[in-house]
Amino acid sequence: MNRPAGRRGVTRLIILSVTLLAGVLAATPVRAADVSFEAPSAVARLGEPLEFRTTLRSDVAPDRVELLSSLPTGGASSVEIAELSERGGDSYEASVAETGHAVPNTTLRYRFRAVMPDGTSVLGPEATATVVDPSFEWRTLEGSIVRLHWYEGDEGFARRALEIGESAIARASELLGVAETEPLDFFIYASEPAMRAALGPGTRENVGGQANASLRPMFGLIEPSDIGSDWVDVLVEHELTHLVFDTAVRNAYHDPPRWLNEGVAVYLSEGLSLGDSSSVRAAAERGAIIPLDALGGLFPTTRDRFNLAYAESVSAVSFFIETYGEDRLVELIRSYAGGVTDDEAFTIATGADLAAFDEAWLASLGAEVPPPFGPRPAPPGPLPPDWTAGTGDPVAAPTGSVSPGSGEPAEPAESSEPAEPGSTSGPRPRPSPSQGAGACGGNSDVRPLLLAGGSAVVGLLIVGLLFVSRRRRGV
Repeated sequence: MNRPAGRRGVTRLIILSVTLLAGVLAATPVRAADVSFEAPSAVARLGEPLEFRTTLRSDVAPDRVELLSSLPTGGASSVEIAELSERGGDSYEASVAETGHAVPNTTLRYRFRAVMPDGTSVLGPEATATVVDPSFEWRTLEGSIVRLHWYEGDEGFARRALEIGESAIARASELLGVAETEPLDFFIYASEPAMRAALGPGTRENVGGQANASLRPMFGLIEPSDIGSDWVDVLVEHELTHLVFDTAVRNAYHDPPRWLNEGVAVYLSEGLSLGDSSSVRAAAERGAIIPLDALGGLFPTTRDRFNLAYAESVSAVSFFIETYGEDRLVELIRSYAGGVTDDEAFTIATGADLAAFDEAWLASLGAEVPPPFGPRPAPPGPLPPDWTAGTGDPVAAPTGSVSPGSGEPAEPAESSEPAEPGSTSGPRPRPSPSQGAGACGGNSDVRPLLLAGGSAVVGLLIVGLLFVSRRRRGV
């Protein structure tokens, strides 16, 4: 009886000693490191790595220094560990070189952060860096919203392009009910190689212009001799409409379907042309129409299907306006700013979901909703004899492949050539494809291994606790 009581007394003494020791340690002041940063600097030139540097002084060597960068429009910051080198005494230099491609006019807010050995961190001053294209001597002409940058052609050329841009912004803003207040930078390149270098690797060969909604610049391929062409009006209005459209729908949750974005841009810059209308009806007659739910993301890349996707987009927007009016179209577009789904947006504007609108639009063309076209289940086949299900019976598994069933309409032959200006469906500003959602890569076996490892650790902990419990009960 006395033995357990003695142990309880020892335990209380140990707890009291540890508590007193912790209080002493907590009362001991820990000197914070004295860290100071100089103003950071950056070199941001097209085609070269983005270089960021800073110098800091600290009487304690930092554990690491990080570069924090973000777009001025907001969003999450990027964090990169800087290369740290001593410059003598208590001075250090931190630098980061970012590879990859950034289009001209990309502006980044950035600052450095020193993380000290004790876990505290000190932020340096913030600065901005804007990517420039040093290949040309740029001139700038500013309007009320559009800020035009060009390097070839006289001022009359620039004023004509600026007028087109200002008119396009005003028209799109009036339709969509939004007011643009921040300047939009419009860069005009006079040659295809120069613009491709600006837009970066992977730019499609049929791109005549591109609007970047997140960074808010627009790029156009316009030679000075083309400034009087109607195609220039179409190009500029089309791309600038995308920027206004983005302002109207911007949210953190869900983007509108691609066909709606492109359809509005074509509707405002060209309208539903006879060529596009004929193209859509011909596709409907031969059973080659693309349903709208297949045009929610990237468009096809072959010439025929690429142009058909644009024609269908403006056809669907035109049908919406004829059926419900422009006010309902604005209501549809503006509803996306609330982060709603496609079905919710169409129900708000029309009283029915997107599938119902798709079916009504197809019916107006004399077409039916086509059956899904894609991979088909393979016929069942036997597995090796040692592969069995839990019951011990052999499991049938798919092997081989199968083509679409007989009787289904075959997709018409397409040209694999890219769309070229002046094709039968008329000149069209060709947008650069946006990047699709990145697929998560990595080893698919990692998660099972982690789960198995976690189970093993839990098991060991349980066994250990049982062992300790038994020893205590045995004392």
